[in-house]
Amino acid sequence: MNRKMKTLVANRGEIAVRIIRALKELNIETVAVYSTADRYALHTEIADQSVCIGPASAVESYLNSYRLLSLASMKAVDYIHPGIGFLAENEDFSELCENSGIGFIGPKSQIIGLMGNKNNAKRVAREVGLPTIQGSETVVLSVEECKEAIAKIGLPVVLKATAGGGGKGIRYITHKDQIELYYELCREEAQSAFKNSELIVEQYLKNARHVEVQILADSYGNVIHVGDRECSIQRNSQKIIEEARCLNISEKLRKKLYQDSIRLAKKIGYTGVGTVEFLVQPDETYYFLEMNTRLQVEHTVTELVSGIDLVKEQIKVACGEKLSLAQDDVSFQNFALECRILAENPNRSFEPSFGKITQMHLPGGNGVRVDCGYRCGDTLSPYYDSLLLKLCCYAADRSLAIKKMQLCLDEIRIEGIDTNIDFLLFILKNERFATGQYDKNFIPEIIDDFEHCSVLESGES
Repeated sequence: MNRKMKTLVANRGEIAVRIIRALKELNIETVAVYSTADRYALHTEIADQSVCIGPASAVESYLNSYRLLSLASMKAVDYIHPGIGFLAENEDFSELCENSGIGFIGPKSQIIGLMGNKNNAKRVAREVGLPTIQGSETVVLSVEECKEAIAKIGLPVVLKATAGGGGKGIRYITHKDQIELYYELCREEAQSAFKNSELIVEQYLKNARHVEVQILADSYGNVIHVGDRECSIQRNSQKIIEEARCLNISEKLRKKLYQDSIRLAKKIGYTGVGTVEFLVQPDETYYFLEMNTRLQVEHTVTELVSGIDLVKEQIKVACGEKLSLAQDDVSFQNFALECRILAENPNRSFEPSFGKITQMHLPGGNGVRVDCGYRCGDTLSPYYDSLLLKLCCYAADRSLAIKKMQLCLDEIRIEGIDTNIDFLLFILKNERFATGQYDKNFIPEIIDDFEHCSVLESGES
């Protein structure tokens, strides 16, 4: 990067702030975009330039590919960073960037298309010897095909969108009477969220843990891993607490997951940051789940235990540079966990909360990291996701990191909107969480206890 470059950040919120800061540290000029709802957002103020991209609706602003490319051309930017969500894993947008001569900070469009389709991704994984979950060999295009696939697999199953992500387009079927309703609901949600209604059926692994491996790759064939993350604390298939690294897996399994992830990345010619995700059974039988071809929300905990700035590496690789480190340079110290602070009310079935933040005090100190795109006085809009901020704590051991997190959650003050802070504290104080003895069923298994405690604390009968 010997000449002055300019990058447009096609996102909003905390991730736009995170990316803009990394770009500026690399002396790359930044252009922020914002909808009318985000006119005074933090990311618009820290960027070198800020331009309104459209109305509040994401479809007319942050998801408007042609408007973004037109602006990128007008501002003579060299690259577009899509961030997380929105267009980050959109094959068409990546291809449009390529055809327009604008660099897309992410893998090539063909790779996004290949791995973004869960059915194709499983096929590629099998080709390189990764174990995959039993399921339909092709997409199920009708209720009848869905029933036939389930008859072969056996209940329970997971019905999921081939283009899915973020916990959307997923239904768990435990009884045959649910098939027709859930098929239609899942198909409609997939079409609405991803403009692709194709579904696949997979065996449901009840006691599985969600473990993922962070990889980094450049265009010169260098691929390394940057450790693993535990992401099993999920509500409705959406992660809310992540840890680095996993506590209760053997070193033998950890090494195997690393090797498989690197082999898969090399097979497809991957470049940039990426995440290979697995489901791990109690006996350490494991299965390839999917690959995310973008930066992850939880990249923060990996940065804290490795000391590697993943966003900077992602940017430099996209600019044609080699990885700045080899596998032998990667080591892990400390333990880190992340809590996603969401604007929602756990006592009202996690109903999203919107409105003006009238007070905000955020914790800090040794071993604390806060990634936030909001300030006191900002207004949360109903047009976007409920992620308010990411709170991370790290320490020499897991128990101390958890204690730090509990203290931070006790200290944090956010008024004017509802948050899930009380629910996060309830999880952290649970004995099963303290010992790491949990899987993806953890939240469904404790939610009744939380609701009962909430009723007692409110004095209701």
